[in-house]
Amino acid sequence: MRGEQDGTGAVPARCHTGGVSTVIAVVGATAAGKSDLGVDLATALGAQGTPGEVVNADSMQLYRGMDVGTAKLTVPERRGVPHHLLDIWPVTEAANAAEYQRLARARVEALLADGRAPILVGGSGLYVRAVLDELEFPGTDPKVRRRLEAELAQVGPAALHARLARVDPAAAAAILPSNGRRVVRALEVVELTGRPFTATLPEHVSRYPCVQIGLSVPRPELDERIERRVHRMWAAGLVEEVRELEKAGLREGRTASRALGYAQVLRFLAGECDEETARAETVQATRKFARRQESWFRRDPRIHWLPYDAADLTERALRLVAPAAA
Repeated sequence: MRGEQDGTGAVPARCHTGGVSTVIAVVGATAAGKSDLGVDLATALGAQGTPGEVVNADSMQLYRGMDVGTAKLTVPERRGVPHHLLDIWPVTEAANAAEYQRLARARVEALLADGRAPILVGGSGLYVRAVLDELEFPGTDPKVRRRLEAELAQVGPAALHARLARVDPAAAAAILPSNGRRVVRALEVVELTGRPFTATLPEHVSRYPCVQIGLSVPRPELDERIERRVHRMWAAGLVEEVRELEKAGLREGRTASRALGYAQVLRFLAGECDEETARAETVQATRKFARRQESWFRRDPRIHWLPYDAADLTERALRLVAPAAA
């Protein structure tokens, strides 16, 4: 596991370094502490004369009003560090990785042109790669999409996920069985291209000079952190947040309604389960999602892994960044 013990390890040539055009990415599983490290890095770089700004790479933090359940940093918690691509979509809008790529790259390039350090922060692996890598998204076919969506409505996401597991096991491992929208997209790509959805993801070839920092959390500790986070979200008013978002169309949102925590609370509000069951299911689903995140990021050989609880975490991250930003 490259760099996990001491924060060192050579950066493969395909992740170019050098110059002032370096993009920093902070990645890893949910509840690992990515958001805080992003702010710490931006602050430390600013003190060294290179202002850092955060670019969100969490697909659910793109939605307006989804604050408590996504652990979105409050304005005071951002400590004056500008954050981009938060709260840009209504909950009724379906997530679109290609559109996110366009917006995020435009923001990254504007920051670079202004002499500022873009710090990409988030655990949505495809979104991180959409920004950093030479990645193009396959087209879509409305007829194929409508047919698959009709089938999704008829048989449910689990049945389509089982089909995806047969034709593209790697994609099935990376997509939650409950995420019908992403399952449909993967099956659509397979049908249109004749190749597995995962085959459309190229090798890890960076578009920008980059340094990727991953936060490593031992599994038992991560499970505990996730449970504590879910309980904090409930205490902070997640149920009330979902009630308000339901008025704004959350239940009809193809993406937002399936977000961890939100989907479970919607079930509770619909009388399909009690509140304690919704909370327990959120913990369980989030733990499963974290394992998928870890699996995704561990496949990227460019990521430098650091222990999330290192006393000198920011300093170790800065040492990785400094040679590339010099």
